[in-house]
Amino acid sequence: MNKFSKQSASRLASCHPQLQKVFTKVLEICDCSILCGHRTEVEQNALPSSNTQVRFPNSKHNSVPSKAVDATPFPYDEDDRERFSYFAGIVIGVGASMGIVIRWGGDWDRDNELKDNGFDDLMHFELVE
Repeated sequence: MNKFSKQSASRLASCHPQLQKVFTKVLEICDCSILCGHRTEVEQNALPSSNTQVRFPNSKHNSVPSKAVDATPFPYDEDDRERFSYFAGIVIGVGASMGIVIRWGGDWDRDNELKDNGFDDLMHFELVE
């Protein structure tokens, strides 16, 4: 049985209850790690432009609770795009089964075309409002 580390659990606890529900269920299906939930102004603005295209307070990570989460299948391999795509399908599917719409940073416009992004953030998942 998969279990979040203390650090992943703490990061997930800073997220919106709907994201907590989704990722708790995702963990039952596949092992994963939570890399980031809420970000403060200092944390958001310290990120390099290769990691984000927005500054505080314009990221969904900046709300309290966070409406975005950065998560990865475990073990973490940032170069494995195929694995991230598979993981995103699980996250989006679990969310859909709960009536929760999730946007993934590998398909910002949610058209299921994974090669039309101008900016990829494969670890990023956010609530669609």
